[in-house]
Amino acid sequence: MEDYAAKMLLKTDAALREYVTGHVQYREAAVLAALDELRRRGQPAPEEAALRPSLEAGAAAQRPLDEAAAEAAQERTRPAETPDAVEPDETAPALYSPVTIVLFSVPFTFIAGGVLLGLNLWRLGRKRALLGLVAFIVAYLLAGVLALSWALPRYGLSPWYGPLFNLPAILAYVLWFWPRYVGQPVYRSRSWLPPLLVCFALAYGAQRFQSYMLKQQPKEMQQEFERMMPKE
Repeated sequence: MEDYAAKMLLKTDAALREYVTGHVQYREAAVLAALDELRRRGQPAPEEAALRPSLEAGAAAQRPLDEAAAEAAQERTRPAETPDAVEPDETAPALYSPVTIVLFSVPFTFIAGGVLLGLNLWRLGRKRALLGLVAFIVAYLLAGVLALSWALPRYGLSPWYGPLFNLPAILAYVLWFWPRYVGQPVYRSRSWLPPLLVCFALAYGAQRFQSYMLKQQPKEMQQEFERMMPKE
């Protein structure tokens, strides 16, 4: 609320008299402050006794409105409060997050991310969605085999095949399957350590099996395979 008393300290006597004679043009609190300042200067207004009761009544009625307006202005300038994040409780489902699914799909192929997403669907009881996910992975694998059989004779092996092949499947997991069939705003994140250990074990086993099977092939086949491998 405006401090009229401090404002009247800077006014001349003539300006203070203007507040009194033209009191209908000014707010009651301002006129009262002018009357008080004139009295403090030893020049009380002759009409003060007649004006003061009505001015004080008007100022008292206006004060709640001024306080409400000040509170409303303060509320408008107050920064919006960020709602507290909803903490998952013990009843919330434990799921692998979309970030975990993406991170597993990049180094371990989209199949690893699909397995984690499938475990989420199984835990939520979305059996039809799980069947749809399995059908998608199988169809995507068949498409990958056809694309690889077409690209290998022409371009040989390339380190770009894996990332380019995984990307559409990852986008399908995050942008289609998750919002459509999972869509959980609140869930407990499952630990990624057990599936990470399983993926490392499977990758190591696959590498050892590939080396074993390659040694069983004729030398001509081994040389052909080495020729097709990308040069570092």
